[in-house]
Amino acid sequence: MSDDLVLVEVEGPVATVTLNRPDARNALSRALRRAIFTTLRDLDARDDLAAIVLTGADPAFCAGVDLKELASGVPLGDGAAAEAVQQGPFPDMQTPVIGAINGVAITGGFELALACDFLVASERARFADTHARVGIMPGWGLTVLLPEAVGFRRAKELSTTGNFLDADTALSWGLVNHVVPHDQLLPFCRQLGQDIASVERRAVRRMLQTYDEGARLDGAGAWALEAEVSNAWQGAGLDPAAIERNRQAVVARGRTQL
Repeated sequence: MSDDLVLVEVEGPVATVTLNRPDARNALSRALRRAIFTTLRDLDARDDLAAIVLTGADPAFCAGVDLKELASGVPLGDGAAAEAVQQGPFPDMQTPVIGAINGVAITGGFELALACDFLVASERARFADTHARVGIMPGWGLTVLLPEAVGFRRAKELSTTGNFLDADTALSWGLVNHVVPHDQLLPFCRQLGQDIASVERRAVRRMLQTYDEGARLDGAGAWALEAEVSNAWQGAGLDPAAIERNRQAVVARGRTQL
């Protein structure tokens, strides 16, 4: 077993990042929090990557903050770069992050999952928010991102009970996009990464940026933002030949999926 807290594997345009404290169920020690932040920052700066898959070493995705370390007096806000305190566990990202949830994602681990652009779950995945049960408060955006994913009433139920949510219920609630057999989780996520890689990189990044910026606005503001982005994008000029090539590629790809 490697001593590295985070393992990185690159296959073409897709990187897989694995939290690697399996004996501690990938609990978020100060060192691991820092390693996640810096690893994603460094991968995001690479021009050859189109997508990142984030997962945990079995049997867990992430059991949340390292409570043994916390009880010893190590502060929660001392783990990653200072700016991460405000925006969650990740740096500002342009590269899509797919969460491959292979086991339990609890409290801070749940927040780590919510920070991903979208989630795919193994049938072994379980989610729980035990912040209140432990006696701490979320600081990585759970009270914002969880209601966006499942609705306010369901989010409040999860946070006030600390009950676990299984993979199939997470799918029906809209928290995860897919549930797949455990041994197919990484191949499935990596194929989604390859699908992303087949789309023009600049367009993917601008689309994700629009989603993220719009999520911080009210409804009218989000509509106005999209119109502004669209006008600026189209206004910069489009290459008719490139549009036609893309159209033909979309038609050909569509025939394989219908």
